[in-house]
Amino acid sequence: MSTPTPQRPPRTLLFLPIAVAALSAVLAAQMIGRDARLAIPLLLLAALMFAPALVGRWRMRRLLMSGDVERVIGSWQGSIQRVADRETMAPLLQATAYASYGFVDAARRSLDRAVKGPAWDAAFEQRLFVETLLDTFEGERDAAQHKAEVLGALPIPFAGTFARRRITLLRRGLGALARAFAHKGQPGDASLLARAANASPLVHWAMRYAQAALAIDSGHADRVPSLLTGAPPWPAESAFHAYHDELLTLVPSRE
Repeated sequence: MSTPTPQRPPRTLLFLPIAVAALSAVLAAQMIGRDARLAIPLLLLAALMFAPALVGRWRMRRLLMSGDVERVIGSWQGSIQRVADRETMAPLLQATAYASYGFVDAARRSLDRAVKGPAWDAAFEQRLFVETLLDTFEGERDAAQHKAEVLGALPIPFAGTFARRRITLLRRGLGALARAFAHKGQPGDASLLARAANASPLVHWAMRYAQAALAIDSGHADRVPSLLTGAPPWPAESAFHAYHDELLTLVPSRE
C-alpha cells in the first residue's frame, strides 16, 4: 500500500495569505510613518482581528492537553460529519484520538469499525501513526519501531514549509517514542521528544511519558516528576494510568 500523491495547488494560492499580510504590514508602516498617532488604533485593530483565532487555538490546546478523549472527539464531530468517506475516516480519526491518549482497546475497536476500501488504503500514513502508538503501548516494541521507520521514510505531503517541518518532527518524534519504550534510546531522542510534545498537544502526553521512560534508562530518574507534572488523572482504561504510577515508583527517594 502507498499513499496517494496529492495534487499540487497553484503557487499563487499558497503565497496569497503571505502577500496580503506583507502588504497590510507595509501599508500600516506607511500610515504610522506619516502620523505616529495612528500606531495605537492600528495595533488595537490588529488585536481585534487576531484575538478570536488566538483564543480559539488556546482553548483547543487546553482541551487536547486535558486528556479528556471523549470531549476531544466530540469537538471534532462537526468536521467529521463533513469529511469524505466518513465510514472509513470517522472511525480512523476516533482511533487516532484514543491511541494518542493510551486507550488501546477503544482505538482497536474504532479501527475495526472503519470500512476497508480505497479510503482505507489512501490513509496508510494515518494508520501507521495509530498502529505505531498501539504497538508501543501493547508491548510490541519491534513492530512499533519498524512501523515508525516505515512512516519516517514516506514522502512528505506537499504543504507549506512550516507544515512540512511539523510533519517531519512528529514522524521523528514517533520514532523516538517507539525507541524509548523499547529501551533503545539514541542520542538526541530526549530533545526530539520534547520538541514533538510542544509541537502537537494531541500527542503531548505520549511524548512526555516516553521522555520519562528515556530519563530513567539514561540514569536521570530525578527528571521524571517534572516531566509528568500537570498530567491529568488517567482512567484505568488508558495505558498512561499504569505508566504514571510505574514511572514515579522508579524515582529515587530524597530522604
